Amino acid sequence: MDGPMWAIQFGDGPLVAAAIHDGSAVRAEVAELLAIGESERFYEEDPYTGAWTSAAPTRIVVSRSRFEVDLNRPRDQAVYLTPDDAWGLDVWKAGPSIEVVERSLAQYDAFYRQVRLVLEMLVERHGRLVVFDLHSYNHRREGPGRPAADGRENPDVNVGTGSLDRARWARVVDRFAAALGSFDFLGRRLDVRENVRFRGGQFSRWIHATFPESVCCLAIEVKKFFMDEWTGRADPGAVHAMGRALAASGAGVVEELGNL
Repeated sequence: MDGPMWAIQFGDGPLVAAAIHDGSAVRAEVAELLAIGESERFYEEDPYTGAWTSAAPTRIVVSRSRFEVDLNRPRDQAVYLTPDDAWGLDVWKAGPSIEVVERSLAQYDAFYRQVRLVLEMLVERHGRLVVFDLHSYNHRREGPGRPAADGRENPDVNVGTGSLDRARWARVVDRFAAALGSFDFLGRRLDVRENVRFRGGQFSRWIHATFPESVCCLAIEVKKFFMDEWTGRADPGAVHAMGRALAASGAGVVEELGNL
């Protein structure tokens, strides 16, 4: 697939939602070189997060696989070259040429240029923004049918705030966590905790370095309780409920942003 790598829907309001690992497509010249199959790639990606971007008026959804170029890693690590870069997986039949890597990195650069323009326009309009950086994570890595990872170290939702100025944005972070944790999620409450498994990746680090006083990026990692992470099959009710929970939490965050 050699179509557009991402889509941006520009809307009005100080909330942005991004799903930069939603996609699993790869361009043709990369597909020819890959040793890893589509199902293996899919396991490490963040399916259904693109649908959750409907929580915000401005939406960024990436359709390409992180195995082509990972937009949540520093530029010099964005193309997985060794198994150590990719959870021990043998990604390539033969390593990609310098030209293939450079074309992948050109897309990386173009993505960040465009996102910067979008955020600059929204900051000019609203003064301050919140970005939901939406991801998901596996918790049954021992295999299908095997026990899930210990919930004490694997919350339903991990809010990564490792790169933000916590003092500046504390009220926004706390409002989000409280709103999401109090949402009636199919008759229960979500376990929402901060920086337990993940502290946020390059996307949130770049946002905070580029817009340190005007943009708060929350790296939101949802445990894959809403799907079978081995088959890829979703629980439609849980996917929909997660979208509603994020939308409700986004409304609270926008309100809190106005109180700063």
